[in-house]
Amino acid sequence: MRGGYLGGTGRGRGGRIAVRGVVAPGLKSGVVCGDRRWELMGNRPSAQELAAAEGVRIPDVLSPGLRVLFCGINPGLWSGATGFHFARPGNRFWPALHASGFTPRLLRPDEQAELPGLGLGISNFVARASARAAELSDEELRAGGLALVAKVRRFRPEWVAVVGITAYRVAFGERRATVGRQDRRIEGAGVWVLPNPSGLNAHWTAGTLAAEFRQLRQVAMGDETPQQGLGGSGG
Repeated sequence: MRGGYLGGTGRGRGGRIAVRGVVAPGLKSGVVCGDRRWELMGNRPSAQELAAAEGVRIPDVLSPGLRVLFCGINPGLWSGATGFHFARPGNRFWPALHASGFTPRLLRPDEQAELPGLGLGISNFVARASARAAELSDEELRAGGLALVAKVRRFRPEWVAVVGITAYRVAFGERRATVGRQDRRIEGAGVWVLPNPSGLNAHWTAGTLAAEFRQLRQVAMGDETPQQGLGGSGG
């Protein structure tokens, strides 16, 4: 599928395929190696590189007519440093995608460009990277909600899956919303709220997180009617 992914490809060390992302000022290299570790030039970003990633904006992974557009809160510093969504080790987004059946194998963050071919995409309410989502103002999240509506109008996904119930409540003014399928529709697209996959969100285990992702997949990808959700108000 043709889409709006703004990255490119090149060769990393040892001839390995590498993916070029949007890199924070001051990084010694803009190449993220495509091996199993996928970290910057085979190493973890330094404290200085992570600090330089503050405020960096990374592009969405978008294509017209997606089955599901996942919307996060905003990129963390690991994502700002690498140019890839949900990049911090310990974030459970990519494992949950695989465990729920959205992807045929566990993708690395540097393989995010494969998502549109699977009918999936990623955006965020706020594009700038920060150390904590709590640093965002309510005004930024509400503006991000309006921006998300505009993206849905343009790219026409069938479903929008917001990853983080607290951000969803603020962005759309629905203070009593809970995890799961929502009554709201965005420009005709169905809306589903998923738990925040951050490893810091202890309210959700890897198993219950994957189960919530699976509920969405069963509906969005044309599978059987989902079972009773395992959701709650946290995350």
